[in-house]
Amino acid sequence: MLEKAIQGSSRYWVWILFLLSLIGAGVIAYIYQFQNGLGVTGMSRDVSWGLYIGQFTFLVGVAASGVMVVLPYYLHHYKKFARLTILGEFLAIAAVIMCMLFIFVDMGQPLRVLNVLLHPTPNSVMFYDMCVLAGYLILNLIVGWTVLGAERKDVPPPKWVKPVIYLSIAWAPSIHTVTAFLYAGLPGRHFWLSAIMAARFLASAFAGGPALLILLCLIVRKYTKFDPGKEAIQAIGKIVTYCMLINVFFLGLEFFTAFYSGIPGHMHSFIYLYAGLHGHSQLVPVMWISSILAVIAIFLLIFPQFRKNEGLLAVACASTFLSLWIDKGFGLVIGGFVPNPMERITEYWPTFPETVISIAVWAVGFLVLTILYKIAVSVKEEVVFDKYGEKQIQG
Repeated sequence: MLEKAIQGSSRYWVWILFLLSLIGAGVIAYIYQFQNGLGVTGMSRDVSWGLYIGQFTFLVGVAASGVMVVLPYYLHHYKKFARLTILGEFLAIAAVIMCMLFIFVDMGQPLRVLNVLLHPTPNSVMFYDMCVLAGYLILNLIVGWTVLGAERKDVPPPKWVKPVIYLSIAWAPSIHTVTAFLYAGLPGRHFWLSAIMAARFLASAFAGGPALLILLCLIVRKYTKFDPGKEAIQAIGKIVTYCMLINVFFLGLEFFTAFYSGIPGHMHSFIYLYAGLHGHSQLVPVMWISSILAVIAIFLLIFPQFRKNEGLLAVACASTFLSLWIDKGFGLVIGGFVPNPMERITEYWPTFPETVISIAVWAVGFLVLTILYKIAVSVKEEVVFDKYGEKQIQG
């Protein structure tokens, strides 16, 4: 099936070359970072995690969200998801690859990555995070490629793949739960010291990931002959709606706990992010943009007449994705470091090399996603689905 990745229109190749140019710029920026150290980033002694770890955290959620289409289709036989389940699985693969790359560029010295393998520390949450991410990547590769290959040959998937699918369903929430434990297990950071951190992570993941999947399905429908299915897209839209509402509810719980208790360590990070603290307010505008986008998304999603309009649904999904990207991929990480345990404020903002490297990692992810989707769509275009989701080979 790999041969289908090198068969495409001029638009397809222009997109590939554009992504390769972004990756090339990122490689140059990374060489500069490698030669001069992480001092070229906006990180410091007080803010030791920045854009890289924020993107890693966000993308783990995107990867985990694949279970929201895999579970209904394989476990509950929801046939409406028959056309797009493979798109969710391939999105998870691209997201996990980006997660690993963000860890790689954040390590400074790339050989340090080997320390996790050569000198494993089972008492470290980071060790388990590496294990679950690698395992989830392998599971999705096996399931996605095997099922797609069987579909192309018009034969049922081998029986051995079903237990692997069930394992991947159980595995998906674990990758984001373990990532949440990286934050919730640090007693010196009050902003992250929350019993519902894992629940917040999963709620935001199951809103942001499916929102991106809807946008990708609409793009696939527009530029290819393959239609993922209107009913399936609407069903995912409902998932995004409920999970976004739960995510906002959980954030409200954190606000109540912080301000009703009056504990300074809990309040100061929220005050810094949304109002500024002691004259420091660099992140206030972006956090309010995140909040406004969340309100727009919920307003468009909660009313069925708006959600059923695919143009408005696309706006709602884009707003959801960007809102969560800011809140979880930026504000959550920085807010935990400001102020530091000594009540000192050190502000953070990504530098130009840091931004270019981050864009390049996203470009790698979209390159992988483009190739995988090109293969999947090429196979799907050979198959016609009837109204019950049963496949029939053309001709």
